[in-house]
Amino acid sequence: MRAYIFPGQGAQFVGMGKDLYETSAQAKDLFEKANEILGFRITDVMFNGTDEDLKQTNVTQPAIFLHSVILAKVLGDDFKPDMVAGHSLGEFSALVSAGALSFEDGLKLVAARANAMQKACELQPSTMAAILGLDDFTVEDICQRVSDIVVPANYNCPGQLVISGSIAGIDKACELLTAAGAKRALKLNVGGAFHSPLMEAARVELEAAIVATKFNEPICPIYQNIDAKPYTEVEAIKANLIAQLTGSVKWTQTVQKMLEDGGTEFIEVGPGNVLQGLVKKVDRSVSTSSASV
Repeated sequence: MRAYIFPGQGAQFVGMGKDLYETSAQAKDLFEKANEILGFRITDVMFNGTDEDLKQTNVTQPAIFLHSVILAKVLGDDFKPDMVAGHSLGEFSALVSAGALSFEDGLKLVAARANAMQKACELQPSTMAAILGLDDFTVEDICQRVSDIVVPANYNCPGQLVISGSIAGIDKACELLTAAGAKRALKLNVGGAFHSPLMEAARVELEAAIVATKFNEPICPIYQNIDAKPYTEVEAIKANLIAQLTGSVKWTQTVQKMLEDGGTEFIEVGPGNVLQGLVKKVDRSVSTSSASV
Protein backbone atom coordinates (compact mmCIF):
# COMPACT_ATOMS: atom_id res chain seq x y z
CA MET A 1 0.00 0.00 0.00
CA ARG A 2 1.20 3.47 -0.92
CA ALA A 3 1.59 6.01 1.88
CA TYR A 4 2.20 9.60 0.81
CA ILE A 5 3.83 11.76 3.50
CA PHE A 6 4.17 15.55 3.61
CA PRO A 7 6.94 17.50 5.42
CA GLY A 8 6.57 20.32 7.93
CA GLN A 9 8.50 23.44 8.89
CA GLY A 10 12.27 23.08 8.59
CA ALA A 11 12.25 21.34 5.19
CA GLN A 12 12.48 24.60 3.23
CA PHE A 13 15.42 25.65 1.03
CA VAL A 14 16.04 28.52 -1.39
CA GLY A 15 15.08 27.47 -4.92
CA MET A 16 12.32 25.10 -3.76
CA GLY A 17 9.61 24.62 -6.39
CA LYS A 18 11.45 26.60 -9.09
CA ASP A 19 11.81 23.56 -11.38
CA LEU A 20 8.06 22.90 -11.12
CA TYR A 21 7.26 26.54 -11.94
CA GLU A 22 9.53 26.50 -15.00
CA THR A 23 8.52 23.11 -16.43
CA SER A 24 4.78 22.83 -15.75
CA ALA A 25 2.10 25.29 -16.92
CA GLN A 26 -0.28 23.86 -14.29
CA ALA A 27 2.28 24.47 -11.54
CA LYS A 28 2.99 28.01 -12.78
CA ASP A 29 -0.75 28.84 -12.70
CA LEU A 30 -1.09 27.51 -9.14
CA PHE A 31 1.98 29.41 -7.91
CA GLU A 32 0.65 32.64 -9.47
CA LYS A 33 -2.77 32.03 -7.91
CA ALA A 34 -0.99 31.65 -4.54
CA ASN A 35 0.81 34.98 -5.03
CA GLU A 36 -2.60 36.62 -5.54
CA ILE A 37 -4.22 34.94 -2.52
CA LEU A 38 -1.33 35.78 -0.19
CA GLY A 39 -0.99 39.37 -1.42
CA PHE A 40 2.77 39.11 -1.98
CA ARG A 41 5.03 37.23 -4.40
CA ILE A 42 5.97 34.26 -2.28
CA THR A 43 7.53 32.71 -5.41
CA ASP A 44 10.23 35.43 -5.39
CA VAL A 45 11.21 34.47 -1.83
CA MET A 46 11.04 30.73 -2.55
CA PHE A 47 13.07 30.83 -5.74
CA ASN A 48 15.53 33.70 -5.12
CA GLY A 49 15.22 34.86 -1.48
CA THR A 50 17.72 34.37 1.33
CA ASP A 51 17.64 31.61 3.96
CA GLU A 52 16.70 34.33 6.46
CA ASP A 53 13.71 35.51 4.35
CA LEU A 54 12.52 31.94 3.95
CA LYS A 55 12.77 31.25 7.68
CA GLN A 56 10.01 33.73 8.62
CA THR A 57 7.03 31.65 9.80
CA ASN A 58 4.57 33.57 7.59
CA VAL A 59 6.70 32.63 4.55
CA THR A 60 8.00 29.17 5.55
CA GLN A 61 4.64 27.54 6.18
CA PRO A 62 2.89 28.59 2.93
CA ALA A 63 6.10 27.93 0.95
CA ILE A 64 6.39 24.29 2.12
CA PHE A 65 2.65 23.78 1.69
CA LEU A 66 2.77 25.14 -1.89
CA HIS A 67 5.75 23.04 -2.92
CA SER A 68 4.10 19.87 -1.55
CA VAL A 69 0.57 20.45 -2.83
CA ILE A 70 1.56 21.68 -6.30
CA LEU A 71 3.91 18.72 -6.72
CA ALA A 72 1.05 16.34 -5.79
CA LYS A 73 -1.26 18.07 -8.30
CA VAL A 74 1.32 17.92 -11.11
CA LEU A 75 1.72 14.17 -10.49
CA GLY A 76 -1.90 13.88 -11.73
CA ASP A 77 -2.97 10.26 -12.18
CA ASP A 78 0.35 9.05 -10.75
CA PHE A 79 -0.75 10.36 -7.35
CA LYS A 80 -2.68 7.34 -6.04
CA PRO A 81 -2.54 7.26 -2.24
CA ASP A 82 -3.91 4.43 -0.12
CA MET A 83 -3.13 6.53 2.97
CA VAL A 84 -1.65 9.98 3.69
CA ALA A 85 -0.08 11.80 6.64
CA GLY A 86 1.78 15.05 7.20
CA HIS A 87 4.18 16.23 9.89
CA SER A 88 2.64 19.25 11.66
CA LEU A 89 2.10 21.81 8.85
CA GLY A 90 2.30 18.86 6.43
CA GLU A 91 -1.10 17.69 7.65
CA PHE A 92 -2.66 20.59 5.69
CA SER A 93 -0.72 19.59 2.54
CA ALA A 94 -1.93 16.00 3.00
CA LEU A 95 -5.56 17.12 3.38
CA VAL A 96 -5.49 19.24 0.20
CA SER A 97 -3.69 16.52 -1.79
CA ALA A 98 -6.27 13.95 -0.64
CA GLY A 99 -9.16 16.20 -1.68
CA ALA A 100 -10.43 17.13 1.80
CA LEU A 101 -9.72 20.83 1.20
CA SER A 102 -9.55 22.97 -1.94
CA PHE A 103 -6.16 24.46 -2.90
CA GLU A 104 -7.41 27.99 -2.13
CA ASP A 105 -8.94 27.13 1.24
CA GLY A 106 -5.91 25.10 2.27
CA LEU A 107 -3.57 27.98 1.46
CA LYS A 108 -5.76 30.50 3.33
CA LEU A 109 -5.80 28.23 6.42
CA VAL A 110 -2.02 27.75 6.30
CA ALA A 111 -1.49 31.52 6.03
CA ALA A 112 -3.91 32.07 8.95
CA ARG A 113 -2.10 29.37 10.97
CA ALA A 114 1.33 30.91 10.30
CA ASN A 115 0.16 34.40 11.28
CA ALA A 116 -1.60 33.13 14.42
CA MET A 117 1.51 31.19 15.47
CA GLN A 118 3.73 34.23 14.82
CA LYS A 119 1.50 36.34 17.09
CA ALA A 120 1.47 33.66 19.81
CA CYS A 121 5.29 33.55 19.70
CA GLU A 122 5.43 37.31 20.25
CA LEU A 123 3.14 37.10 23.31
CA GLN A 124 5.66 35.11 25.33
CA PRO A 125 9.29 34.24 24.56
CA SER A 126 9.50 30.45 24.25
CA THR A 127 11.50 27.81 22.39
CA MET A 128 12.03 24.13 21.56
CA ALA A 129 14.87 21.61 21.96
CA ALA A 130 15.77 18.33 20.27
CA ILE A 131 16.52 15.46 22.64
CA LEU A 132 18.53 12.58 21.20
CA GLY A 133 19.28 9.18 22.64
CA LEU A 134 16.62 8.79 25.34
CA ASP A 135 13.41 6.76 25.33
CA ASP A 136 10.10 8.61 25.17
CA PHE A 137 9.05 7.67 28.70
CA THR A 138 12.19 9.19 30.29
CA VAL A 139 11.70 12.45 28.37
CA GLU A 140 8.00 12.62 29.29
CA ASP A 141 8.79 11.93 32.95
CA ILE A 142 11.44 14.66 33.16
CA CYS A 143 9.20 17.21 31.39
CA GLN A 144 6.52 16.58 34.05
CA ARG A 145 9.04 17.24 36.83
CA VAL A 146 9.90 20.74 35.57
CA SER A 147 7.77 23.44 37.20
CA ASP A 148 7.74 25.72 34.11
CA ILE A 149 5.81 24.75 30.95
CA VAL A 150 7.66 21.98 29.08
CA VAL A 151 5.97 19.27 27.00
CA PRO A 152 6.95 16.68 24.38
CA ALA A 153 6.14 18.37 21.06
CA ASN A 154 7.36 16.09 18.26
CA TYR A 155 7.80 12.32 18.55
CA ASN A 156 9.97 12.17 15.41
CA CYS A 157 11.41 8.66 15.58
CA PRO A 158 12.65 6.29 18.30
CA GLY A 159 15.35 8.12 20.27
CA GLN A 160 14.51 11.55 18.83
CA LEU A 161 11.96 13.73 20.58
CA VAL A 162 11.52 17.51 20.44
CA ILE A 163 10.34 19.31 23.56
CA SER A 164 8.60 22.68 23.67
CA GLY A 165 7.98 25.30 26.36
CA SER A 166 9.08 28.45 28.14
CA ILE A 167 12.77 29.40 27.85
CA ALA A 168 13.38 28.73 31.57
CA GLY A 169 11.50 25.42 31.33
CA ILE A 170 13.48 24.24 28.29
CA ASP A 171 16.81 25.23 29.91
CA LYS A 172 15.95 23.26 33.05
CA ALA A 173 14.66 20.25 31.10
CA CYS A 174 17.82 20.16 28.91
CA GLU A 175 19.97 20.18 32.04
CA LEU A 176 17.99 17.29 33.59
CA LEU A 177 17.81 15.31 30.33
CA THR A 178 21.57 15.60 29.79
CA ALA A 179 22.11 14.35 33.35
CA ALA A 180 19.74 11.44 32.58
CA GLY A 181 21.96 10.36 29.69
CA ALA A 182 20.70 12.19 26.58
CA LYS A 183 23.32 12.12 23.80
CA ARG A 184 22.29 15.66 22.90
CA ALA A 185 19.86 18.25 24.24
CA LEU A 186 20.01 20.94 21.62
CA LYS A 187 17.97 24.16 21.67
CA LEU A 188 16.46 24.86 18.25
CA ASN A 189 16.47 28.10 16.31
CA VAL A 190 12.68 28.47 16.17
CA GLY A 191 10.28 31.33 16.77
CA GLY A 192 8.53 29.78 19.75
CA ALA A 193 7.04 26.79 21.57
CA PHE A 194 5.07 25.10 18.79
CA HIS A 195 2.79 22.20 19.78
CA SER A 196 2.58 23.28 23.42
CA PRO A 197 -0.01 25.02 25.63
CA LEU A 198 1.80 28.30 24.80
CA MET A 199 0.13 28.14 21.36
CA GLU A 200 -3.36 28.42 22.91
CA ALA A 201 -3.95 31.93 21.52
CA ALA A 202 -3.09 30.64 18.03
CA ARG A 203 -5.35 27.61 18.48
CA VAL A 204 -8.36 29.81 19.31
CA GLU A 205 -7.70 31.99 16.24
CA LEU A 206 -7.18 29.01 13.93
CA GLU A 207 -10.26 27.22 15.27
CA ALA A 208 -12.49 30.03 14.02
CA ALA A 209 -10.92 29.79 10.54
CA ILE A 210 -11.19 25.97 10.40
CA VAL A 211 -14.83 25.95 11.57
CA ALA A 212 -15.71 28.44 8.82
CA THR A 213 -14.00 26.41 6.06
CA LYS A 214 -15.66 23.75 3.91
CA PHE A 215 -14.04 20.31 4.21
CA ASN A 216 -14.85 17.23 2.10
CA GLU A 217 -14.30 13.55 2.78
CA PRO A 218 -10.73 12.68 1.62
CA ILE A 219 -10.09 10.07 -1.09
CA CYS A 220 -8.23 7.90 1.44
CA PRO A 221 -7.67 7.86 5.22
CA ILE A 222 -5.50 10.61 6.70
CA TYR A 223 -3.45 9.59 9.74
CA GLN A 224 -3.53 12.64 12.00
CA ASN A 225 -0.77 13.94 14.28
CA ILE A 226 -2.83 14.25 17.42
CA ASP A 227 -3.40 10.50 17.98
CA ALA A 228 -1.79 8.75 14.97
CA LYS A 229 -5.11 7.22 13.90
CA PRO A 230 -6.73 7.17 10.41
CA TYR A 231 -9.70 9.45 9.69
CA THR A 232 -12.08 10.11 6.81
CA GLU A 233 -14.97 11.76 8.69
CA VAL A 234 -14.99 15.54 8.17
CA GLU A 235 -15.93 16.72 11.68
CA ALA A 236 -13.30 14.48 13.30
CA ILE A 237 -10.63 15.71 10.86
CA LYS A 238 -11.45 19.35 11.71
CA ALA A 239 -11.40 18.71 15.48
CA ASN A 240 -8.03 16.94 15.21
CA LEU A 241 -6.60 19.75 13.10
CA ILE A 242 -7.60 22.31 15.75
CA ALA A 243 -6.15 20.19 18.60
CA GLN A 244 -2.89 19.76 16.68
CA LEU A 245 -1.64 23.27 17.40
CA THR A 246 -1.32 22.74 21.16
CA GLY A 247 -0.91 18.94 21.04
CA SER A 248 2.16 16.88 20.24
CA VAL A 249 3.00 15.54 16.78
CA LYS A 250 2.98 11.77 17.18
CA TRP A 251 5.00 11.02 14.06
CA THR A 252 6.71 7.84 15.33
CA GLN A 253 3.30 6.43 16.30
CA THR A 254 1.79 7.53 12.95
CA VAL A 255 4.41 5.67 10.93
CA GLN A 256 4.02 2.60 13.16
CA LYS A 257 0.23 2.65 12.65
CA MET A 258 0.55 3.09 8.87
CA LEU A 259 2.93 0.12 8.73
CA GLU A 260 0.55 -1.91 10.88
CA ASP A 261 -2.32 -1.03 8.51
CA GLY A 262 -0.40 -2.29 5.47
CA GLY A 263 1.77 0.66 4.34
CA THR A 264 4.69 -0.72 2.33
CA GLU A 265 5.85 2.22 0.22
CA PHE A 266 6.36 5.68 1.76
CA ILE A 267 6.62 8.55 -0.76
CA GLU A 268 7.59 12.01 0.50
CA VAL A 269 5.92 14.89 -1.34
CA GLY A 270 7.59 18.27 -0.96
CA PRO A 271 10.98 19.78 -0.17
CA GLY A 272 13.79 17.66 1.30
CA ASN A 273 13.84 14.06 2.53
CA VAL A 274 13.66 14.43 6.34
CA LEU A 275 10.55 12.26 6.70
CA GLN A 276 12.07 9.38 4.72
CA GLY A 277 14.94 9.31 7.22
CA LEU A 278 12.49 9.26 10.14
CA VAL A 279 10.46 6.43 8.55
CA LYS A 280 13.65 4.38 8.08
CA LYS A 281 14.44 4.84 11.79
CA VAL A 282 11.06 3.29 12.63
CA ASP A 283 11.50 0.40 10.15
CA ARG A 284 14.71 0.06 8.14
CA SER A 285 13.18 -2.46 5.71
CA VAL A 286 10.40 -0.22 4.37
CA SER A 287 10.63 1.35 0.88
CA THR A 288 10.99 5.18 0.86
CA SER A 289 11.33 7.66 -2.01
CA SER A 290 10.73 11.28 -3.04
CA ALA A 291 7.88 12.17 -5.37
CA SER A 292 9.11 13.56 -8.69
CA VAL A 293 7.60 14.49 -12.03
